[in-house]
Amino acid sequence: MSVLTRDEAQTRAKLLDVHRYTIALDLTTGDETFESLTVIRFTMRAEADTFVELKPAELREATLDGAPLDPEALDGNRLPLKSLTAGDHELRIAASMRYSRTGEGMHRFTDPTDGESYVYTQLFMDDVQRVFAAFDQPDLKAVFDLTVKAPEGWSVLANGITTELGEGRWQAAPTPLISTYLVAVAAGPWHSVRTEHRGLPFGIHCRRSLAPYLDPDADELFEITRQCYDRYHEKFEEPYPFDSYDQAFVPEFNAGAMENPGLVTFRDEFVYRSAVTDTERQTRAMVIAHEMAHMWFGDLVTLRWWDDIWLNESFAEYMGYQTLTEATRFTDTWVDFGVMRKGWGYDADQRPSTHPVAPVAVEDTASALLNFDGISYAKGASALRQLVHWLGEKDFLAGINTHFTRHKFDNATLADFIDSLASATERDVHAWADAWLRTTGVDTLRPTVTRGEEGTYTLQTEHQGSRPHRIAVGLYDHDVADEGRHLVLRERLDLDVPQTTPQPIGKRPALLLLNDGDLTYAKVRFDTESFKAVTESLSGLPSALTRAVVWNALRDAVRDGELAPQAYLEAARTHLPHETDLALVQGVLAFAATYVADRYVTPDQRPAALATLSSLCRDLIRRTEDGDNPGLRLIAVRHCINVTSQPDTIAAWLADGTVPGGPELDPELRWRVLARLAVLGATDETEIAAELARDPSATGQEGAARCRAALPTEEAKAQAWEAMFTHDDLSNYLFTATAQGFWQPEQADLVRQYVPRYYEDAVALAARRGPAIADAAGRWAFPDYALDTDNLALGEACLQDADPIPALRRKLTDQLDDLARALRVREA
Repeated sequence: MSVLTRDEAQTRAKLLDVHRYTIALDLTTGDETFESLTVIRFTMRAEADTFVELKPAELREATLDGAPLDPEALDGNRLPLKSLTAGDHELRIAASMRYSRTGEGMHRFTDPTDGESYVYTQLFMDDVQRVFAAFDQPDLKAVFDLTVKAPEGWSVLANGITTELGEGRWQAAPTPLISTYLVAVAAGPWHSVRTEHRGLPFGIHCRRSLAPYLDPDADELFEITRQCYDRYHEKFEEPYPFDSYDQAFVPEFNAGAMENPGLVTFRDEFVYRSAVTDTERQTRAMVIAHEMAHMWFGDLVTLRWWDDIWLNESFAEYMGYQTLTEATRFTDTWVDFGVMRKGWGYDADQRPSTHPVAPVAVEDTASALLNFDGISYAKGASALRQLVHWLGEKDFLAGINTHFTRHKFDNATLADFIDSLASATERDVHAWADAWLRTTGVDTLRPTVTRGEEGTYTLQTEHQGSRPHRIAVGLYDHDVADEGRHLVLRERLDLDVPQTTPQPIGKRPALLLLNDGDLTYAKVRFDTESFKAVTESLSGLPSALTRAVVWNALRDAVRDGELAPQAYLEAARTHLPHETDLALVQGVLAFAATYVADRYVTPDQRPAALATLSSLCRDLIRRTEDGDNPGLRLIAVRHCINVTSQPDTIAAWLADGTVPGGPELDPELRWRVLARLAVLGATDETEIAAELARDPSATGQEGAARCRAALPTEEAKAQAWEAMFTHDDLSNYLFTATAQGFWQPEQADLVRQYVPRYYEDAVALAARRGPAIADAAGRWAFPDYALDTDNLALGEACLQDADPIPALRRKLTDQLDDLARALRVREA
């Protein structure tokens, strides 16, 4: 299959205007394929050759202006259109298309709970070609007129309001001008809840088996949707540009969600079958806000080519967090961003695969797909937060609204956006964009505090990097009222970095914190006195966002080999028992377990690390015995299960169906316990099968696959490996679950033989099954607990000699860099 290059897209955009797609899909022809009939009306500006893309199971018929085209001329995914004359044309293509099991194109899923089947599209980047023929590039917008024939009892959702015509046929209202990758269809026996807001139909939809879990949350979901919708209409002068707003929670979805105009699709793990924390509800609300922002950033105004993907994702990320903070009960969302999302950006930006937020050129669609990472999301959003702080929100929003007015239902570039911003301010936003959006890497800020002759102090900030920063500096003193256990804010100073002159700070503070408030994107360090205050009084800082900046600084210092992993564990052991913000507790525990205990400490140090975390979790469980903080208790119970080295306690929880004092073990906790017991060799296939009989849902199927792959036997590992790399029938989710169970730090010797096999088998698998499975194989099936130079050498040889497809190459590059970093941390 040929990937579309930037040059090809530019050439084709100069040649033709696409007016309308009339698409008829027939979903009644079986479980493997569906029928797709597409009529494309377009105009050529000059006589030339071009091509249309599709990836059919069978190309049945193609005609151009009524004259037949040879189906045998299809070359991979391109059907040549030769010697087209200037003027109007009509292309008609009938094809049989394959359903996907990997979340790409038209994904088909059969619910094991009730046997009902569902299909939905995910057409991002170039997967529209798996569903219908198209001139597939974002700057050839058109009207899409869609009809669908569906099995009896199904309903059909699409970008516009759908109408049932009878005999299983559904008609969607024609769309405004949108890009090919934004077309959406979701069909099946959906459970739907509907309402209306400001004259616009709202709907939420899920599988029937999830109805008992969606219905109790429907009011919350609609409230968040209404609040974000109203707030965006206060910010944006352009009204919501589509005829309805549906949100469908769909199975086996590869992303968190997708911003299809009028029909946003979400992974249906956001329909909670088990207890969740308020922070997890906040995350779901943020995704709702993020995707709604895309209705303007991405759907109304669309990037011209994929080098400007940040114009979609960075803006939606920033607007999602900011709007949620302004409009809903979730007022501390930037804490969650700081402790959970920002590290994603920092990590990505320090790998060999880093790239600018706005790359100068993305050569083709395969390369573009790799840029959906922590840089395009977290770093880009951080850059925009810094821009708003520097520019002022009034001018920022004025520039955005100018951008919408100039380019609505059209395409735009970074240059267009910067011009729109420049029209609203006297500041040099072009220079800002060059410094922030065209560069790579993370700046580091280090304070030097100097005592003057009169006993007052000054601050000079060492700046490693190239970007200008406008930051706040927090000066904190010990609270004498409680013998210094807490820190109180004396003053918060504004500071421009690079610093031209020393900044007076008065008397010496106990803690001097750079980037207090987390308004820029940079790693920060502490001077000696401040680090002492952090180790003693971190939990006594008054603001959760301030504590997030400190925890991120400690995290970065560990990753850079400047702070011992055990010191991070000790800080967690000391301060998390007093932490009140759930996002901070979750983020710190996740890093402490997944990175510090599992990778950064040596094997002989790991038992002590797990013991420290177990002791911490038991403290948190004791602290929540009164039932006042069920979210904190749930986090503590989850992590207690994850880090336990002795099976007896959690086995008793599973047998009793409850943790003493609560919570009762819901399906998520039961599978979590069973997975840990499997790792420890304290369960077997009989118990896994019994649990699957108790929970035969899709989530249960994944839980069973994870547990079976985690069993510490040669037979279990061989079966899991064969399922992943020999048979190609695992769906994307079942593949991921199996991979998650396979590699375990406790089982390094058992699975050592699979380390060299991984590289050959993963390369072959990725070539057969494509980018989605390649991504899963690189992310989840990688032998990341084989922390030795042999594994590193094998991986580097694979990159040099084996020619993995781009999606796998990118994942391997990142994983190997993380592996090398872990080895450096151990050595340090």
